[in-house]
Amino acid sequence: MENQPEPLVSDRVLVSGVEAKATLLADGRLRWSGIGHRSLIIEKEVLGFVVEGSEIRIKAIVDSGDGVCCVGVNGRERGLVRKDFVFEPLTDESREVWTRKLEEYVESLGRPKRLFVFLNPFGGKKSAAKIYADEVKPILEDAGVQIQLQETRYQLHAKSVAKSMDLSLYDGIVCVSGDGILVEVVNGLLEREDWKTAIQMPIGMIPAGTGNGMVKSLLDSVGEPCTPLNASLSIIRGHKRKLDVATIMQKGSKFFSVLMLAWGLVADIDIESEKYRWMGSLRIDFYALQRIFHLRQYNGHVSFVPAPGYEDYGEPLSYESVPGCEMSDTSEVAPHQGYQGPDIDLGKLNWRTISGPFVSIWLHNVPWGAEDTMAAPNAKFSDGYLDLIVIKDCPRVGLMSLMTELSNGGHVKSPYVTYLKVKVLVLKPGPRTADSSKEGIIDSDGEVLARGAGTYKAELKTPMSYDKLQITIDQGLATIFAPI
Repeated sequence: MENQPEPLVSDRVLVSGVEAKATLLADGRLRWSGIGHRSLIIEKEVLGFVVEGSEIRIKAIVDSGDGVCCVGVNGRERGLVRKDFVFEPLTDESREVWTRKLEEYVESLGRPKRLFVFLNPFGGKKSAAKIYADEVKPILEDAGVQIQLQETRYQLHAKSVAKSMDLSLYDGIVCVSGDGILVEVVNGLLEREDWKTAIQMPIGMIPAGTGNGMVKSLLDSVGEPCTPLNASLSIIRGHKRKLDVATIMQKGSKFFSVLMLAWGLVADIDIESEKYRWMGSLRIDFYALQRIFHLRQYNGHVSFVPAPGYEDYGEPLSYESVPGCEMSDTSEVAPHQGYQGPDIDLGKLNWRTISGPFVSIWLHNVPWGAEDTMAAPNAKFSDGYLDLIVIKDCPRVGLMSLMTELSNGGHVKSPYVTYLKVKVLVLKPGPRTADSSKEGIIDSDGEVLARGAGTYKAELKTPMSYDKLQITIDQGLATIFAPI
């Protein structure tokens, strides 16, 4: 017979006015009887509690399928609903013991108490403010979290705030947005003088944008739906995991990426479809068909250091022969405070190369690029590698079939796709094969990193030029709130 967990406190109480025997066990289970057996797992189901006179109101999140009457029902949340359980110990002394033991156990879970929340009112369907007010704030308040809310007013606003804010005041940063604000926060933290400690600040994501690839990857990894409620619970419970950060470097500039980099078909669809924003989410599918029927190919090279097990991909070459290898000289990068990228002796690594023409180059850090796009099914959050998806020659019919498999990751099994893991990559982008006067777009984490000649909105300034760039990865550099 297994040993039963030690009771931390056990006494008779009134539960919703009915007397019952209640017990808080050392393993965090709160059980009571007398009105039908019931229990709560504090770590999983209890958000927080408040003392109201002689009563202790326990705020929980439970499965609506258990037959209890719940409040705050949201049908989209797949059965998870908010419910209050009111305990009334029979004496003042008993109430003090219950309160102290509940406080001690909740405190032992290491949950965040103070959160800085970025809200992007302009992203996606411009619904972030409503999502926050209706679905996120009530959960945070039930958990007793102190909130400092900051609406972003312009591009890179979150980066500026993250770069200068007093991090000692908070236990985490939350982004109610798409992936763009997360990227800004990571870049801001890594440009600080105290970046080594700053980047350890846990970051949480609430899906309220167009793509939501990071939070989809986190929740899907444990089989949970990508909803604001599930994402909020991940943050409240305080579980954390490490996240790889890629450093994209070009002479004179750096950019830190946590999601993906694209060049060719995927980047063209992502960025050029903006001209059809009036179509809503259909714009992606509509423009993807246009690009497939009027397919572009680009000259260029991708040179890389393969992960173990992928050494046979591409052709071997020496580092001195890598197109663009000279830009690894960090002395040519504009000096600034903050993180300078991983310290790697690139000349001692095993380099391979794949030459164009290319239909698409896609580099991914996590499995999902958006809620409906599993770009890299084998990607891990902190394995120290990036997943590279290469498409070269591919007939239009094959490409259309391949694109329909993006929602489940089946596209990587196509004979027209090369899928591998890399530690370092150098991209040397070239012009279109059909018209050398026109170049392409490089897209990182949903934003334009570089625009070449003849591209959509080519006149706009970009962080980098349409030229060779180098991507390195630092394993587990950042920290994110995660479901488990």
